[in-house]
Amino acid sequence: MSKIIVSPSLLSADFANLERDIKLLEMSGADWLHVDVMDGLFVPNISVGIPVVQSIRKITKLCLDVHLMIQNPQNYIEQFVKAGADILTFHYEAVKQPRDVIDLIKSYNIKAGISIKPDTLPEKILEFLPDLDLVLIMTVEPGFGGQSFINYCADKIKVIKKHAHEGLFIQVDGGINDVTAKICTDLGANSLVAGNYIFKSNDFRSAIKLLRQGS
Repeated sequence: MSKIIVSPSLLSADFANLERDIKLLEMSGADWLHVDVMDGLFVPNISVGIPVVQSIRKITKLCLDVHLMIQNPQNYIEQFVKAGADILTFHYEAVKQPRDVIDLIKSYNIKAGISIKPDTLPEKILEFLPDLDLVLIMTVEPGFGGQSFINYCADKIKVIKKHAHEGLFIQVDGGINDVTAKICTDLGANSLVAGNYIFKSNDFRSAIKLLRQGS
């Protein structure tokens, strides 16, 4: 899996012109669209939910990479699948039985991901790697865009990479720009989530290309 998958975070998009921004991302070479779902409970912010995912699905064929930053994600898996999610990533810290949630997601024939916050050790999720399609390493505290990259979190990439099966997506989210992207891809990450870096650029295509510089 030599290509670096770039998944722009729609949290940084202009929601008054969301379709316009998505079409620009499509034309600029984005691989996936990252959709951050926040409930104001697991994280101290509220973002989009099922109706927005459903609306996005109607206007794009890109993979919808949905990141559930919510409590009790198992209660909403079916609804997000029906809304059009292609990947559902939940937080290890939000559930008591991660394997049950992984199995539930996989039962709908979509990709299952698990995410860990900055203070969670990667060793906590190693037992689940054989059954996962994606691991999301947060390099900021989840819940807000525009935070700075936490350097020590990048070391987790090496641990996951060492134990990963060949097809695993090792994704990194938080403070990703052309410099931190290279740090992550050099360590073994193959999927990058970026919000402000892409949406505040004058040229989405160039920004996405620079993120792939480590590939």
